[in-house]
Amino acid sequence: MKKTVAIICGGDSPEHDVSMRSAEGIASFIDPALYNIYKVEIHAGKWEAILPDGSRVMVCKDDFSFIADGKTVRPDFAYITIHGAPGENGVLQGYFDLIKMPYSTCGVLVEAMTYDKFVLNNYLRAFGVSVADSLLIKIGHEAEVSDEDIISRIGLPCFVKPARGGSSFGTTKVKTAEALRPAIDLALKEGEDVMVEAFMGGTEITCGCYKTREKSVVFPITEVVSKNEFFDYGAKYDPKQVDEITPARINDSLAERVSKLTSMIYDLLGCHGIIRIDYIITAGDKINLLEINTTPGMTKTSFIPQQVRAAGLDIRDVMTDIIEDRSLSPILNS
Repeated sequence: MKKTVAIICGGDSPEHDVSMRSAEGIASFIDPALYNIYKVEIHAGKWEAILPDGSRVMVCKDDFSFIADGKTVRPDFAYITIHGAPGENGVLQGYFDLIKMPYSTCGVLVEAMTYDKFVLNNYLRAFGVSVADSLLIKIGHEAEVSDEDIISRIGLPCFVKPARGGSSFGTTKVKTAEALRPAIDLALKEGEDVMVEAFMGGTEITCGCYKTREKSVVFPITEVVSKNEFFDYGAKYDPKQVDEITPARINDSLAERVSKLTSMIYDLLGCHGIIRIDYIITAGDKINLLEINTTPGMTKTSFIPQQVRAAGLDIRDVMTDIIEDRSLSPILNS
C-alpha cells in the first residue's frame, strides 16, 4: 500500500505565501506512484487538510488525522515546508515527536538553534567556522546600547536584522549612523531580538546537502548575484532582481572546501533532510557562513531544485530518499 505524505505549509510569519509556493513545488516533486499526497495548511490557529478537489477539512491535533472520502486518514510522514515559525523553530518538530510521526527536517534542538542566527553563529564559531562579528539587542533594552557603541564594535556599513526569521524581512543594510536606529526599530517589528552584524564584502554562494543511512549528497554550489543592495526579499523571489549561477564561478579547490565544510556542518549539528547553507567568500578565498536554511525554498526555480538538476539527479529520487530514510528512524518510531 502507498504511504500517505502530508506537506505541512503556511504558518503565521511573513513567509506564509512563500511556504505555500514551496508546498506546490514539493507536491509536484514527490512520486505519486509511491505516495498519496495531501497539503496541510497551518494558519491563524486552523489546521486544514486540502483535499484533491480543493475542499478543506479540519485536522485533529490529537493525532494529525483528518477525514477524506468518509475515511480517517492519518499520514505516515510529514514533509515540513513552513518557513519561519512554527516549522523552522522546533515547535512543529516537537509536536510530531510527541505523536511519533516521522518528518523531513532536523530535530527540535537543531531547528531552534539554526532559527536564531545569533545563537547559531556563536555556536559554530566555537568549532572554527568563520562568521561575521555581531551583537544582540533585546527588545526593551535597545536604549541601553548606544549608536556609538554599535559602530565602534561592529563598524559601518553593517546589517541590522531580526535574530530569528527569514526571507530578509526587517533587514536593513545600514551605511550611516543616522540610519541605525530606524533600522533597529524596523527589525523589532519582526521579532523580539535584533542582530547587528558586520558587513562582509565578497561573493555570495549557497550550497545544499542531504544525507541518509546509505548516502551523503552535497549539491553543486550556486553563486548569487543580487542586483539590489543585498540579497533582499525582492532578489530572493523575483528572478529579474538576481542572477543565480549553478555551478558557481569559483575555482575547483574552493568549491571542494565549501562542499566539505557544508558536509561537516551538517554532521556537526546532526541535521536531517535537506538543508542549504549560505556563505560569502571574502578576500583570500575565505569562507564565511551567513546562515543555515533547514526548510529551504522548494519551488521549481528555488536553489535546491536548481542544484539537483545541475547534479544530474532526479528530484523525485531525492524526495523518496528523504521520506524513506526518515520513516525508518528508530527515534521517531520508538
